[in-house]
Amino acid sequence: MRLFVRLKLRLIRGNLRGDTIKQLGFVFSVIGAVVAAVAGFLLFSLVRLAPADVALDIGIVAFTLFTIGWILVPLLAFGLDETLDPSRLSLFPLTTRQLAIGMFAASATGPWPLASLIVLAGGVVGLASGLGGVLLGLVAVVLQFALCLVASRALTTALSGALRSRRGRDLLAVAAVFVVLLFQLPNLLLNRGLPGDPRKLLESAGSALRWTPPGLAAHAIADGGLIGVAELIVVAMVVVVLAWLWIAALQRALVTPDSSNQSGGSVRRSRIARFLPGGMLGAVVAKELKYARREPRGRISWFTAIAVSGIIMFSLRGPGGWQGPAFAIAPACLAALMIGLQAANVFGIDGRSLWMNAVAFSTDRDLRTDLAGRHLAIAIIAVPLLTVVSVVAALVAGNLPWALVAALTAWGVLGVALGVGSVTSVILPYTFPDRLNAFSGAAPGQGGQAFLASFGAMLGTSMIALPVVLPVLLGAYWLCVLAVPYGLLIAWAGRRLGASIGFNRMPDLVAAVSRPT
Repeated sequence: MRLFVRLKLRLIRGNLRGDTIKQLGFVFSVIGAVVAAVAGFLLFSLVRLAPADVALDIGIVAFTLFTIGWILVPLLAFGLDETLDPSRLSLFPLTTRQLAIGMFAASATGPWPLASLIVLAGGVVGLASGLGGVLLGLVAVVLQFALCLVASRALTTALSGALRSRRGRDLLAVAAVFVVLLFQLPNLLLNRGLPGDPRKLLESAGSALRWTPPGLAAHAIADGGLIGVAELIVVAMVVVVLAWLWIAALQRALVTPDSSNQSGGSVRRSRIARFLPGGMLGAVVAKELKYARREPRGRISWFTAIAVSGIIMFSLRGPGGWQGPAFAIAPACLAALMIGLQAANVFGIDGRSLWMNAVAFSTDRDLRTDLAGRHLAIAIIAVPLLTVVSVVAALVAGNLPWALVAALTAWGVLGVALGVGSVTSVILPYTFPDRLNAFSGAAPGQGGQAFLASFGAMLGTSMIALPVVLPVLLGAYWLCVLAVPYGLLIAWAGRRLGASIGFNRMPDLVAAVSRPT
């Protein structure tokens, strides 16, 4: 156990050595953990001021959400923490039991596990009503913390092989977006009005979660008697069962070959290749379409754009929300903007292989053709998607003809976004990480550059598209017929400007997208 704790601390210290950006990130992470620990402890303690039944329901829900968070976050961070992947530890001369104990100790090491333990301790102050409740509460907090760690490790270990595969990373990327979108659920409920009394909803949630292991732990603190002791025994048994399942999954993971290193299947020619233009343009389009179909880093952007647009669509539909054609136009334009942000760093997904393009480019016209192929590939996927979004938004708004206005305007916004992205791609390029997860969007040290590229592309697209979008939103619907020519013009001008800038700084561009991740 001591060895793994020292290993975890050494890994943290080694990752921070010689990298100012990582050191600043770790400092902010520690500050965030301290703030979360203090705020969580105080808020959980204030539950004591509520009526006993309400406090108990809050405690049950909070303990359950805590457990769910501990299960999901390590899955989303897979690939960032070396101690999460058992294959990295398979060569250690340790038994499976020793390895499990060591990994458990490593899981409890760090600022955020300590902050979690402090927040859970606030439940003792908020729920305990006597000496028995305090004593049982201390045991309940330890068991709840162990439940979170063991459940998290068991699931991460069982899925470690799948998470290293391409399909596993696909699923992980979609799950990351789904978790982020869950934070919009309270806003969605508030906009549309809660379906009932909030106190009754809390009571229903508490009753449904009462007999789950986290619910038993929370109730044991409030009970403080023999029933609480029996409930803690049940929680301890659940922890033991999960630990046994974890050890079984660990044994299997240590002897299962890494599927991510095995050879792939045969190469198949794309069915759409026969419809593509010849030469460099068609080759670039075919490559980008293959990226969109097979590469998780490319596929996640499409899913994000559609999912965010759907959330915004139903958020605007609440009482006092947008009405008329604007309700159909706004979500479609937002989807076009989100899809167009993929063009803000079109070379990042190529990584080190971009040097082959750099060698092949003899003039800025070649780079312009490459950009045109990338834009055509995005348009082949985006135009049908934006059409579907426009039709759905119009149907929800209650008038299908509005879909035509929404689609034409959205296509124009997409063209503007592609033109702006051509410029940001050569001015602010950055590396896409090899392993996609919820917390990594660029190579170490390039986070600020990635933020500037995305924010600049979003701001530039919004400002340049405003002359077309704003009149349409204000009622000049006939101007939507000018949106597509306007977007095509901006895309053409952006490609010319981006190619003239990028060709002269091609070595810097290759270096920027080839940083180690």
